[in-house]
Amino acid sequence: MKTAIAIGGAASGGRRDFEETAAFALEAEKLGVHQAWSAEAWGYDAVSTLAWLAARSTRLTLGTGIMQISARTPSMTAMTAMTLAALTGDRFILGLGASGPQVVEGLQGQRFRKPLTRMRETIEIVRQAFRGEKLHYQGEHFVLPLPGGEGRALRLAQAPNPNIPIWLATLSPRALELTGELADGWLGTSFTPEAADAHLVHLRRGAERAGRSFAELTLCVGAPVAFCSDPAKLIAAAKPNMAFQLGAMGSARTNFYNDAYRRGGFEDAAREVQRLWLAGRREEAAKRVPDEMIRRTTLFGDEEFVRERIRRYRDAGIGVLRLDPRGRDQKARLDNLARALQIVRGC
Repeated sequence: MKTAIAIGGAASGGRRDFEETAAFALEAEKLGVHQAWSAEAWGYDAVSTLAWLAARSTRLTLGTGIMQISARTPSMTAMTAMTLAALTGDRFILGLGASGPQVVEGLQGQRFRKPLTRMRETIEIVRQAFRGEKLHYQGEHFVLPLPGGEGRALRLAQAPNPNIPIWLATLSPRALELTGELADGWLGTSFTPEAADAHLVHLRRGAERAGRSFAELTLCVGAPVAFCSDPAKLIAAAKPNMAFQLGAMGSARTNFYNDAYRRGGFEDAAREVQRLWLAGRREEAAKRVPDEMIRRTTLFGDEEFVRERIRRYRDAGIGVLRLDPRGRDQKARLDNLARALQIVRGC
């Protein structure tokens, strides 16, 4: 099993924040972490931070986690991916995601209409560009070149690089099937090893439909990690963030995170927490998050507990475990990361 970290976050954007984050990523590389994934929502973009790390790292594979497909045209997505692959010596993975209606319509000014069709078309155009082909495409969202004008089909000036991996961050059943059909990897969230098939059955179905082996798909999921004898305080501290996912990561009608947790066995809790959050009762919403929900989605406990949880991820088929070490300061976070890495290596 490989390991990864995440850099940035939804609300990231301060220089001092990034200096600390970048220092953490470079120390993580020294410890032997394999990958670093950037974030993109309404703070830092997913690309600039990776370009900075590319110039200072030597081994980390850098991935966009994720580029929003509604924020860029497919040709610009391809140009950016090929540039990062060139700058990093092919230490780059293109991570794509559809985001959600609040961000896509509120921030990007694009309709959140048929996101899976947009994703499929984006991937097909991006791979044309990676292969060095002229960009001819007739789709529902994208037509290249535009008819009736002065445009002509163009190929990118960069050398072809058809081996750039494309990983998708998906949650809904149909989106997971698309991932199994088209992607090289899956960037998973709202995942528990106990209910792995809430996600994996759909990934398998997509792979089978495309005539692919499911083993071709690399599965990457994440979990916070901290070592302690009594995780009660850490569990309580994690509940507001879980309530935010269940209540705020989407609209009242469309919340892919909430839907995924409901499929994973937390139907009643997910609905109730969302109801309270949307009613403005956020503290109450956090308190209604079950302890078991946090236990199944975190690595909080002594070494034996963490070891057993990591084995469950491994046995569920997870190929990359994205670790989010917690701690009171940078040193404590790195200490927890180092301990977790030792356990992963021994599993």
